[in-house]
Amino acid sequence: MPSRIPAPTVPATAAPDAPAAAPPPGFAARATDVGGSPIREILALTARPGVISFAGGLPAPELFDAQGLRAAYDAAFAESAARALQYSTTEGAPELREAVAARVTARGLQTGPDDLVVTTGSQQALALITATLVEPGDAVLVENPTYLAALQCFGLAGARVIPVPCDDEGILPDALEEITARERPKVLYTVPTFQNPTGRTLPGERRAEVARIAARRGLWLVEDDPYGELRFEGAEVPWLAAHPGAQDRTALLGSFSKVMAPGLRLGWLRAPRALRRAAVVAKQAADLHTSTVDQLAAAHYLRTADLDAHIAVVRAAYRERRDALLAGLGATLPAGSSWTRPEGGMFVWARLPQGYDAADLLRTAISRDVAFVPGAPFYTGTPDPRTLRLSFTTHTPQEIAEGLTRLAGTVEAYSPTSP
Repeated sequence: MPSRIPAPTVPATAAPDAPAAAPPPGFAARATDVGGSPIREILALTARPGVISFAGGLPAPELFDAQGLRAAYDAAFAESAARALQYSTTEGAPELREAVAARVTARGLQTGPDDLVVTTGSQQALALITATLVEPGDAVLVENPTYLAALQCFGLAGARVIPVPCDDEGILPDALEEITARERPKVLYTVPTFQNPTGRTLPGERRAEVARIAARRGLWLVEDDPYGELRFEGAEVPWLAAHPGAQDRTALLGSFSKVMAPGLRLGWLRAPRALRRAAVVAKQAADLHTSTVDQLAAAHYLRTADLDAHIAVVRAAYRERRDALLAGLGATLPAGSSWTRPEGGMFVWARLPQGYDAADLLRTAISRDVAFVPGAPFYTGTPDPRTLRLSFTTHTPQEIAEGLTRLAGTVEAYSPTSP
């Protein structure tokens, strides 16, 4: 279960004869009701050398273009150290917004620099949209399972988080229509391309229907797309934001974390004008603006380096790693298991047979120096304890094969309960 934040305590520093100090007021309920990330806790457990971890959704560090990024930072200082180290506008550096707008337009969604806000990672974009749209008690719809940090974000806002039934391709439009009519939600949050945690991609015809439902029922759409450029095979699927009915109600979130480096903490928000302006006010209250030097370095990198060529290298490596994981799962997981075959992204989602509990299995796995993420924390409502998420990005095919050998031994030693 997610960890809980303990109540504040006051150290006993007063003199023996002094009056007892009154404790400070307690934390806000939202700060204690929402648990920490179990994924972060698992990563801490598996940080020791020798552990092969399929747990973290981390880009492969050996694929970072460290030399190119260092040159970009050098150039940002050489061009104007005073500007690089100074405060900046909340919306973001104009040259970075221009570069992002060009990339978004090239991917099929006409976008100008003024349509965008640069954010401190796409996670901040989600937090800004939540702060702008969601009041305590508002209904927010999510895929089930969904991105864990989104559940935390909506929980902190006091939202009623309601799962939308999904199948192996994602949201079921008929179910979305029924829930939207009944619950009158304000927001639908979705990761339609290479979803975290399942790796699935919502087909184009379903996206079009989701857009029609949103327009008909009066619903904001939050489309999170951190993985869309990591496609290994298959045809590109247009963004939800590009469909008729969705243009005036979709907040599209993007990130450089998966294609450049997560340590830059650079993301972006594309949204209709009124929503974007409200998000800018929320960002001013949060951090004034995203790091100036990081923005200028990224803008220089996009002007002088071939990011698409770099992404092609990353895709090739990740495809090989995905294939190594998929090739070994049949001999690793118990008979009756099933798993997804993602066309891109970073994750495979597996379901074990009846009687298995992935959280229990993890305890044994860690003792054998292999790890994964149990699926339960990704669910809203009743979780499926048999599910687990496997990330394939941070290990070579040879390391993946060794990790699967260790996991197979873990499965063999596990005693499932009777159905």
